Amino acid sequence: MKVDLNTVKKIAHLARLEFDAEGAEKMVKDMTQILDWEEQLNEINTEGVEPLTTMSSEVNVLRPDELGEHLSHERALQNAPQKDSDYFRVPKVLE
Repeated sequence: MKVDLNTVKKIAHLARLEFDAEGAEKMVKDMTQILDWEEQLNEINTEGVEPLTTMSSEVNVLRPDELGEHLSHERALQNAPQKDSDYFRVPKVLE
């Protein structure tokens, strides 16, 4: 695919980008290089190659959940700036 100045201007408009004349010419050059590289990838035989789902073969190591110590209502509310019996009081957010 050939990238010309009109194509870059159209893409820039759709992406809400602004280029000066020098920047637009550089973008034409860069986009042409990207598409040339992509064409080189199309020439590679990928038959029998499994698609990647991730770039890393690492697996998340998760620990089992363990029941531990928890805060009582009194302890949780101990340093609250404002409280009302068993609840934190906060400023009204919605009208």
